[in-house]
Amino acid sequence: MARMNPKVFSTLFFSIFATLVGVGIVVPLLPVYAHDLGASGLYIALIFGGFSLTRTFFLPWFGRWSDRRGRKPFVCAGLLSYLGVAMAFVMARNLETLIAIRIIQGVASAMIMPVAQAYVGDITPGGKEGMAMGMFNMSVFLGLSIGPLFGGLIKDCFSLQVAFGFMGGLAAAAFCLAFFFLPPTSGESIVVSEYRPVPWRGLILDRMIAGLFVFRLVYALCIGIIWAFLPVFGHIRFSLSGSEIGVLVMLGVFVSGILHVPMGWISDRMDKRLLVMGGGLIAAAATLRLGLARGYWDLFAANVMFGIGGGISMPSLMGLAVIAGNRSQAMGSVMALITVAHSLGMLLGSLCGGIIMDIAQLRHAFPVGAVIMLAGVLFFLFGTCKESAGK
Repeated sequence: MARMNPKVFSTLFFSIFATLVGVGIVVPLLPVYAHDLGASGLYIALIFGGFSLTRTFFLPWFGRWSDRRGRKPFVCAGLLSYLGVAMAFVMARNLETLIAIRIIQGVASAMIMPVAQAYVGDITPGGKEGMAMGMFNMSVFLGLSIGPLFGGLIKDCFSLQVAFGFMGGLAAAAFCLAFFFLPPTSGESIVVSEYRPVPWRGLILDRMIAGLFVFRLVYALCIGIIWAFLPVFGHIRFSLSGSEIGVLVMLGVFVSGILHVPMGWISDRMDKRLLVMGGGLIAAAATLRLGLARGYWDLFAANVMFGIGGGISMPSLMGLAVIAGNRSQAMGSVMALITVAHSLGMLLGSLCGGIIMDIAQLRHAFPVGAVIMLAGVLFFLFGTCKESAGK
């Protein structure tokens, strides 16, 4: 039985935290920065979408390669790449450079996230999986919540370059911890010598998995619209400061995060499909409300509402993914598909918002996202209506 190594766990926790703080820092800053450089909606979409595109492509590959070659090399390489990305942001002076940096950042993120999660799975004792992953996922919520707030505050108090420098400092600290405190690859508990990829065709054609994939995709699409264009919308229409925008971007993730533990407990005692659909409907209504906002507090309330929707739906969605993974005996592949759905949704959301910004008005992107969210809820309903929800 594997034994939890507190030093390794803490190092991985801080590595994910530092990575996602870095992702969060750029969210309230890049859209406004790019807009000031003369970016159109499509350019802003490419800046945000480049990250999701490369992350989506490389996620499955890095997860599988780490099974063969060990976890540490990928975690360290990803963190070192994040340090380089932060330095590049400081020196960037044109839109093409920003797009290239975000593409590289997506590759770095794909190196770290799935591999660190796999590493935690390697060192988790049997019967403690839920507690270990629940604790570890707090690094995700803390990083994504704190990052936008820190980014906005540092920009307002100092400068944009200082905010990017802070991102680089966190990446450097995490790299040093990973390099010195993670055991060498030969000492890792699991290095698979003969890894056979799970075939994807059967999983993709499974109705339950398809329903989960589409729901996660459309939910992430709404996040992509909000993260990429809410900062520009707030800056142009309501003249919001960097810190105010940072608070708005932080709210959805923070509210969703604090609801995950209690809603996970509730989802084990209720029909998970009902919770997924209920949360999806709330998220759709919140996205629509963003487009109808008349001021800062309307945006504030809509973001809280969106976080509630995610906090209700996501624990049940992941619970259903576990059921599907156990049933198909392909847990890793199912989780990879769900992660790819999130990255692909973020990409499509940013592209959708950018196109609407260029051909119509930016505020129209939010009701379009709401309609797509509703369509995803209906697809999920029909895809899972004959499946057992599990309790």
